[in-house]
Amino acid sequence: MKKAIQVLLWALLGLAALFAGAIYLSTYHPASVEQETVHNAEGTPMLQAGQSVKLLSWNVQFMAGNSNNHFFYDDGSDSWPDADTVASVTRRVAAFIAEQNPDVVLLQEVDDLAARTHMQDQTEALLNLLPQFSAYTETFYWKAAYVPHPSIRGRVGTKLLVLSKYRLGEATRHALSPITTEDFLTRQFNLKRAMQQVRMPVAGAPDLVLINTHLSAFAQGSDTMKRQVAQVMARLDALPAAASWVLGGDFNLLPDDAALASNVHLLSQYSEQGTELEPLISRYASVPPLAGIEANPEPWFTYMSPADPQRRPDRTIDYIFYSSELAVTRGEVLRGDARQLSDHLPLIMEFRL
Repeated sequence: MKKAIQVLLWALLGLAALFAGAIYLSTYHPASVEQETVHNAEGTPMLQAGQSVKLLSWNVQFMAGNSNNHFFYDDGSDSWPDADTVASVTRRVAAFIAEQNPDVVLLQEVDDLAARTHMQDQTEALLNLLPQFSAYTETFYWKAAYVPHPSIRGRVGTKLLVLSKYRLGEATRHALSPITTEDFLTRQFNLKRAMQQVRMPVAGAPDLVLINTHLSAFAQGSDTMKRQVAQVMARLDALPAAASWVLGGDFNLLPDDAALASNVHLLSQYSEQGTELEPLISRYASVPPLAGIEANPEPWFTYMSPADPQRRPDRTIDYIFYSSELAVTRGEVLRGDARQLSDHLPLIMEFRL
């Protein structure tokens, strides 16, 4: 009897080890710092000192479009978009980008071989539709062979993507803290948030540094957002004192306490102790500018809740921050056709090196 129990225990331990190994091997475990591959087509030009640059930053919500996109993670019941919708939105996103004619594009929520977007490589699709961008680099922040959540039940793959008409230099992935209240098993399958840092060589001047990011969502009741903002600021502090840099992305944070006070229905989604973005937005210039938001917040709204049938922009959670070395000549939130293409609106900024 004793031997039988021992055999059973060893068998159970073996099964547990196999189960743990299968989870580990099928999920994503990036190092805290990793180098990423940079692609520069032959003949891609280099930025020049004194040149004007137009930069667009946009969370494209994995090309789901901005209708029938109230998904489970926002307490919605919509199913994932069908293949035709994903293909159509991808073409329209590319057309919108082409119409704006930026030199550099920072994108968040770009899918790669994910079940929810029918195994589309969205980087490849965009490159085919936007051949004017001859340089690019990407980094994953969600990847697993299979996520067993009942609303997913399949492969996931989501990336940060930088597209450029000008030569890109070194690209580095810097990990951000996970949601601190997640249990161990959930953390294996969940997003691994990151900053994507890319150096752009500039003829006759120091490199321009780009940082593309997408901070955590659904981290209420934890200090996750405070930690991630601190990591972002530490990354900026690590740059040379006179460096020119641009930091863009979806920060999932309101700009100031007034934004929360005027939207009490958002209390459950953000910290009641004040926005964790405060140290960053009070220290650095940004698009949208903090003073502009405080004076008249509505033109600077970047997000449309899928729970709102009319998809009205109702808050600011996307930003472009930049160093004082850059002479910014334009910064705005774009609307128009973009309202139909994602639950986020794109930001555009023009500056001189």
